[in-house]
Amino acid sequence: MNFFDEVRAVCADMADDLKLTGPQERDLILPSSSYKGAGVEYRFRIDGSEGSVDCTVEIQTETVILIVDIEPLAIAAGVVEKRGGVSYSARNLNQLRKSLQGQAEYVRRVHPFLADPATAENLMRQADAREWTRRDTS
Repeated sequence: MNFFDEVRAVCADMADDLKLTGPQERDLILPSSSYKGAGVEYRFRIDGSEGSVDCTVEIQTETVILIVDIEPLAIAAGVVEKRGGVSYSARNLNQLRKSLQGQAEYVRRVHPFLADPATAENLMRQADAREWTRRDTS
């Protein structure tokens, strides 16, 4: 099983439809594959020791960086009713594919809200995003 091949296969249509660039692939501590567009970055990561995969969403403004997992963001956006609608399991190839497909579908649903700078920052905060003050504001 090659994580990067699976992400590319599952996310190709989504990235194309949403006009996202990527993937940018990194294999440091946890392998990750990122797609960017309209001021937002979607990062899919796999944790082999936990047997899980997740998607985090990041936006950067002039003053802050906000990062949140895809499911609470989808709930805050009102495109998902409750937790538990997406899988995170990646203990085998079928589970990995199912999890990536579900998380990519959530990206499709939330992206219109995040592509609008007028709503993106507030939505991230409603989803209890982790927040850091940017120091490189020059």
